[in-house]
Amino acid sequence: MGEARTFPRLRSTVLDTTDARSLAEFYRELLGFVYEPGDELPGAGEPDERGQDWLVLRHPSGCPTIAFQQVADLPKATWPEGDVPQQMHLDLTVETASELEVQHGRALGLGATLLLDRADDPDEPIRVYADPAGHPFCIFVASPKM
Repeated sequence: MGEARTFPRLRSTVLDTTDARSLAEFYRELLGFVYEPGDELPGAGEPDERGQDWLVLRHPSGCPTIAFQQVADLPKATWPEGDVPQQMHLDLTVETASELEVQHGRALGLGATLLLDRADDPDEPIRVYADPAGHPFCIFVASPKM
């Protein structure tokens, strides 16, 4: 018999951004995630050294995680039209069309921009947004198989 096969584990999805703290706060509010210890918001009047480099959010259960890496410049995706493709995106799901409506209002209120609206699609109600840094993400009603 051969050796047992091993696989790498996905640790996190990392998004480049020109403002790591602001983008982390957007996703913290949208997803209900929490900061990894040491990455929390600094106290009033304290410098935000971590927010200028690398921040990690995690689901309250510990997994999954999403990280934010500070970069000097980042072209915003122009998808679905234009020269800059989305390159990657996050798929977020809800259970019902009414929950899709609730999350639509929340996403816009947090600073997302609506890119595509197919909420009335009978097979897969979906909306595609850009986060404040321009990264596309979807919120859709998951089928029972998902």
